[in-house]
Amino acid sequence: GINAEYGSSQLSRTMSESPQVVVVGSCMTDLISYVPTLPKPGETLHGTQFAVGFGGKGANQAVAAAKLGTTTGLVGKLGTDAFGDNYMGNLKSVGIDVSHVGRVDGPSGVATITVDSNAENCIVIVGGANNKLTPDDITAAEKMLMSARVAVFQMEIPLETTMASLKLIKSINPSCITIFNAAPAVKELPTELYPLVDVFCVNESEAEVLLGIESISSVSDAEGAVKVLKSHGCQVAMVTMGGNGVVYLDEAGDVTHVPCNKVHAVDTTGAGDAFIGALASLMAHDGKFLAFREKVKLSCAVASESVTKQGTQSSYPDKEFLDNLLKDMSCYTRVPGETTALC
Repeated sequence: GINAEYGSSQLSRTMSESPQVVVVGSCMTDLISYVPTLPKPGETLHGTQFAVGFGGKGANQAVAAAKLGTTTGLVGKLGTDAFGDNYMGNLKSVGIDVSHVGRVDGPSGVATITVDSNAENCIVIVGGANNKLTPDDITAAEKMLMSARVAVFQMEIPLETTMASLKLIKSINPSCITIFNAAPAVKELPTELYPLVDVFCVNESEAEVLLGIESISSVSDAEGAVKVLKSHGCQVAMVTMGGNGVVYLDEAGDVTHVPCNKVHAVDTTGAGDAFIGALASLMAHDGKFLAFREKVKLSCAVASESVTKQGTQSSYPDKEFLDNLLKDMSCYTRVPGETTALC
């Protein structure tokens, strides 16, 4: 179950070559403009800075997990353009298994991002090659999926491909934990998806769209939302609330609010993906005495750290950051031969 006590004694070890976390999802090249305020319709603004970065929810989550020291594989599609070439190099540079990242004729996925001085953003995504990831590609990746401890999904590839992935994993690797991030926002999902999902995660605005709720602005609003989401059949339902932390409803039916550390936000782009990637990383490790709530808390800390820097994947913290958090935890202890361990 989700609340099984996964710990962190292996976080500092070299992992086996078979990816423990497999992300089935998107790769997007981010074209980022920094502006004083977000433009109104018809308005042209002078920006202060421009950057090209690597994004896409799937790849972001894979990079977040990999940077924290977890062996990670990505199942995805890139185009045959220069964006695709550069992206493949980026994935390899952080140690991601790209044996199932295919190349297809045409453009790679692109996201145009505008970030204002308050770190708020607006994003337009054009899926490109991501839209060509098919159930056949999932079948081809069966061996990788069969050995995964955690598999992660989002909404930037065709839904039929995600459904095929979830069904395949539950049949060939039933102990694998499935995390589904229903983002970008959608108004409805197939009812048969929810029972295939162990951890179902959305942010406030995504929950509003999916559930048809006018506003989720408080912890109590989020508590109502997770109850509705869990009633559809997922094991754990979770709503992330930015600086207000995370609310989740677990397998036992208990609602928990995990607050977030307050930080000075510079750029919130990709923070949700940092959270998902960190959660996947922490859930993939065997060990003792790291309860699900602690994993959520640590994942919040990873996401909080990411918003203190500009950029998306480049802002994600590394394994040293996580190790230091673990050292600071009250039950931390050193065990001979282990770099990090929890008592």
